[in-house]
Amino acid sequence: MVDKQNAYLKTQILTARPEQLTLMLFDGAIRFGEKARKCLDEEDYEASFESLSRAEQIVMELLNSLRPENSPDICRQQAGLYLFVYSKLVEANMSHQTAALDDALRVLGVLRETWAMLMAKQQENPGEMTSPPTQDESSSAVSIEG
Repeated sequence: MVDKQNAYLKTQILTARPEQLTLMLFDGAIRFGEKARKCLDEEDYEASFESLSRAEQIVMELLNSLRPENSPDICRQQAGLYLFVYSKLVEANMSHQTAALDDALRVLGVLRETWAMLMAKQQENPGEMTSPPTQDESSSAVSIEG
């Protein structure tokens, strides 16, 4: 069953448009963050470390995919949000407290929702823009499987 799920996810990733990959990265970071919260509640610090580390890697991939040449002001603002999220994930990882993790997940949730709304608007008005302006169109090297 796991092999079928991994094959399906791999197919999704390989066939996704760049903006869909970004949405999948948001989903992965949120999923790993929620898994880490559960592990922290159970005082399973090794598992929480693994999940938080995966979420941190995904956030860094989002940060590295920004292309300021497309929209410098928006990229600067997004970079600030990604760095805030990253620092909160690291804080949660070091302190084993869920408060910092909750802050990171709140911001990730808003970013994900905003990205999904932008994608929906793009589908409604495909002539207005070809893709969301601030993310790199190359594929991600970070695994969102978990």
